[in-house]
Amino acid sequence: MKILHTSDWHLGQSFMGKSRFDEHEAFLKWLLQTIELENINTLIVAGDIFDTTTPPNYALELYYNFLTKVSSFCKNIIITAGNHDSVATLKAPKQLLKALNVHVITSGDEDEDEVIAIYDDEEICGIVCAVPFLRDFVVRKSQSAQTMDDKESALSNGIKEHYKSAYKRAKELSKDVPIIATGHLTTLGSKTSESEREIYIGGTLDIDSDFFKDFDYVALGHLHINQRVKSERVRYSGSPIPLSFSESNSQKKVNIVEFIGADVKIKELDIPLFRKLLVIRGDTASVISELENVTDKESWIEIHIRDENPFHANESIRTRAKELELTLLAVKIDREQTPSSASAFNAITLNELNPLEVFERRVELEGLEDEELTKELLKSFKLIVSEVEAI
Repeated sequence: MKILHTSDWHLGQSFMGKSRFDEHEAFLKWLLQTIELENINTLIVAGDIFDTTTPPNYALELYYNFLTKVSSFCKNIIITAGNHDSVATLKAPKQLLKALNVHVITSGDEDEDEVIAIYDDEEICGIVCAVPFLRDFVVRKSQSAQTMDDKESALSNGIKEHYKSAYKRAKELSKDVPIIATGHLTTLGSKTSESEREIYIGGTLDIDSDFFKDFDYVALGHLHINQRVKSERVRYSGSPIPLSFSESNSQKKVNIVEFIGADVKIKELDIPLFRKLLVIRGDTASVISELENVTDKESWIEIHIRDENPFHANESIRTRAKELELTLLAVKIDREQTPSSASAFNAITLNELNPLEVFERRVELEGLEDEELTKELLKSFKLIVSEVEAI
């Protein structure tokens, strides 16, 4: 059994008003070629297929065209929903895609069979416990008078019990083949980037990589940096393209996992960079100098200014970038260099911030002295945002 593990495609992403269509199209073309070249018989996509719950039509077209093509030479395709995905969008064509041997697991509730047997000809060679992003209502029973800590503890326990149940069912199916798990969550000790959204209220799950020790490989999604979490067999594949400027220097990869008898071989395969994201920091003169040395006109650029007159610097830099025919997506002010937080806040446009960042900055401007009140305000706001995004 030879698996390719990928995740967090975020098809349809609008990045500061810019479409990522060209990059995603190029990635999926590369992925098709790689799956065929590497003789992959099982493809696992561990969540966040789409960037929003209402993906644009071109993103849906990319998704279905890819599945149609890859199903002609990859025997097993397993797709699990992430926190960005709409259960309804992924579920609608589920039965049709099953005819192409594409298994789509959307919510992990009792109506879905997450335990998928992988066959080589007529013989079972592996089992995948295809666990998607587990929404709160699937794994935690609501009780009155629960504190936030109680809810977080109940959520962690509910997720653990869900995996234990899936593993038990896999063992009942076969005791002699590798058992692989998928997941879409943040584990303790993992590295995050700026582009990930907290997917559970409070953001704290008591799930360590040691919890997955019984599985032969764990294919995780949600975090955008390719990494292993303590164990060689517990890994995030990361996103295939940089989804924020914080990932501009991160080499994107997929994981190739090959089982030969009881042995497992894991290889990280680099994904080509389809568009550069450049981050330039400095005062006006140094920033303009670096802009003049940019040779790749297709790059997208973010500027961080340290200047006594940030508003004049902003205008000068944007004017020069336009003359150089460069795509400048954001000019941010180093707040430590500006007279007040308020002026820095006003210098940034809303499309450079997500809703939580806007709320955090607004709370910061209020100067609340009660840390517990601030913490509860942020948790309550996250809850509201998660409920709105789930609609």
